[in-house]
Amino acid sequence: SAAAPLPEEDCMKLNPSFLGIALSSLLAIDLWASKRLGVCAGEGSAWGSARPLMKVIEVSGHGIPWLLGTFYGLCQSDSSAAREVLLNLLFALLLDLVLVAVVKGIVKRRRPTHNKMDMFVTISVDKYSFPSGHATRAALVCRFVLHHLVLAVPLRVLVVLWALIVGVSRVMLGRHNVTDVLFGLLLGYALYSVVEYCWLSPLSAPALFALW
Repeated sequence: SAAAPLPEEDCMKLNPSFLGIALSSLLAIDLWASKRLGVCAGEGSAWGSARPLMKVIEVSGHGIPWLLGTFYGLCQSDSSAAREVLLNLLFALLLDLVLVAVVKGIVKRRRPTHNKMDMFVTISVDKYSFPSGHATRAALVCRFVLHHLVLAVPLRVLVVLWALIVGVSRVMLGRHNVTDVLFGLLLGYALYSVVEYCWLSPLSAPALFALW
């Protein structure tokens, strides 16, 4: 007698699509590379002695210092041009926090298994890994600073290096997988374009500037 046809989902497992194979392979490579590069994930890791330095870099890309620093500068500034730039930086940082939290809540990718949950000030969605909020913020702030502050070439290079180091440190600490950081950097770079499009000025948002 003829064999009963296999259920559709079993057929898909036996004959996976090229896209499915490619995605599974990329995921496996991502997990393998992330674990190999997590050289500061613990004190006993290959570069465990560099972990304190990596954690300082982690704090430098955290949202709370940036939000508090920007808000303080906004309150202390007596220049209308500086207030406009700082207000838009504050808007960019808040938009970044909301967008990253939403994406993390939708994707719900767990952090690498070799990560130690000793991160600086976390909230509920921080148990998820994709995308890296630090990487997103670093790319956003980097592009913002380069466009709105007049800096000498060495300082501009340092800003770019800082953003890249923040991204790399996330993998080295074991906080994120490589794809989390790469997507975060791309997202932060693109998010700046949204901020520029929605730029807040005394003409477009007079009520906000009246507060200051």
